[in-house]
Amino acid sequence: GKIQSTEAEDAVLKLQTKSGHQFVEWIPDNVSITLCTVPPVGQRQAAVCLANITSIKDVFKRNLDQFSAMFKRKAFLMWYEMEGMDQMEFTEAESNIQDLIAEYQQYQDAGLDGEEYEGTVQEEHDDIGYAESSIQGEY
Repeated sequence: GKIQSTEAEDAVLKLQTKSGHQFVEWIPDNVSITLCTVPPVGQRQAAVCLANITSIKDVFKRNLDQFSAMFKRKAFLMWYEMEGMDQMEFTEAESNIQDLIAEYQQYQDAGLDGEEYEGTVQEEHDDIGYAESSIQGEY
């Protein structure tokens, strides 16, 4: 689409400034911006934002819950064992993802308490809506 790279960088900087507590500090370049002037087939424009923020913890938690339910019933386990995997590898993977979730929770708790988080969610959505409307205003 017709957007300048400085506009995209400014929108991301504004989001990081207002919601900096949700971005992990141990990854200094936690947002990647790339502009492509050719939109996908059938679309006027497209945008993607890759960011490493603590809200990814919820996705990991949902996947862990689904995995744990299937692993508890040993669903599809025989197929993996026939390919040479051991049941202990699944237990280790489950433990690793639990550790990852706990680590993201620790960073989220260190950055803010529950009351602040609820107040910033709407602000974050407002920023995203502003960025979308400014991009659409270019056409």
